[in-house]
Amino acid sequence: MIFDESAVCTPVFCREVTGETPVLLPAAPFTVVLASSGRAAASADSEPVLLAAGGLFLAGGAAVEVTPVTGCHVLAAGFSGTAAQAAAAGLPAPLASDCSACPMAAQLLGELAAAMERGGAAGLSALCYHILCELAAADAAVPRLSPLVADAVLAIRQNYAGLYGVEELSAQLGVSKSHLVRVFSAEMGVGPGQYLTGVRLDAAKALLARRDYPLEVVATLCGFSGANYLCKVFKKHTGQTPAAFRAQNAGAARGGAVNELESALYI
Repeated sequence: MIFDESAVCTPVFCREVTGETPVLLPAAPFTVVLASSGRAAASADSEPVLLAAGGLFLAGGAAVEVTPVTGCHVLAAGFSGTAAQAAAAGLPAPLASDCSACPMAAQLLGELAAAMERGGAAGLSALCYHILCELAAADAAVPRLSPLVADAVLAIRQNYAGLYGVEELSAQLGVSKSHLVRVFSAEMGVGPGQYLTGVRLDAAKALLARRDYPLEVVATLCGFSGANYLCKVFKKHTGQTPAAFRAQNAGAARGGAVNELESALYI
């Protein structure tokens, strides 16, 4: 063997935390905790940090305690290897953030949890490395979002495949489209429509790399109106066709978590 991928990044553990009982996670070179719903507190030899839905907590080399506060679902994973050690070296102290700068973190952690439940080591190292790359921007200086924009970001991340557009989003949030666009653009630097497109493209990239679905199916699962429109938007934003991107990223870990829309179509 000329290259041991497990030396670069491998999972130490991956756990889901629900219910009301605090959970002490084992120490790992690099640990990530993500609250996907509800609220939970996380601490690593420090004051607990409250995580709302979409909140991230990153720590290096320490055991992390997760305490549910309200009905919550938390994904937590620990990593080892040279990439995990390098990530931990960039953390002078435990870091609390949100998923604004790494919108695919929840999906990738869900894929890791599903892969580890199935057993077997094939593709795990590549998936773990992908997760660390996604988390690389978690420490970006993002100002605290207002409740309206935080709710908009969460709604987009949770329902990007089903949203018809900014009009529907603003109606769900109980504000006018113009007000949402103005406030969202001021805080996020892009409009809600552009942010929605970015999240959909990230989801399309993940599916193209990990699934063998036809483009029409990928378009449906990611909220695009059809394969032709997916190709047009994908080429405009990435400079590649979806087919070229899939061929270039064919070595990515296959399989992973199945979302509700995938289940409705295929299971």
